[in-house]
Amino acid sequence: MICPICARDLGEIRIEEHHLIPKTFGGKEKVRIHKMCHQKLHATFSEREMEKHYHTVERLIEHEEMQKFIKWVRKQPLDFYDKNDDTEARKRRR
Repeated sequence: MICPICARDLGEIRIEEHHLIPKTFGGKEKVRIHKMCHQKLHATFSEREMEKHYHTVERLIEHEEMQKFIKWVRKQPLDFYDKNDDTEARKRRR
């Protein structure tokens, strides 16, 4: 299986499910992605942004910050893991 965010092999560890529309807004559709990709999504977008605009894989990966992350993470070994920090902009939106 391939991660729909970074297009790398999912493997069998550090895999999570991402609700395309957050559960808090009634979302049910989920995709399996790397934990690091999942953390990056939640560090980049608020739940309201995900509900209103970034509710498809295509929209998530078109964002400039996600493009930079994808370009970087594709160069990392498949077993590489690093925790993503919230961006300052996202912290201010809380």
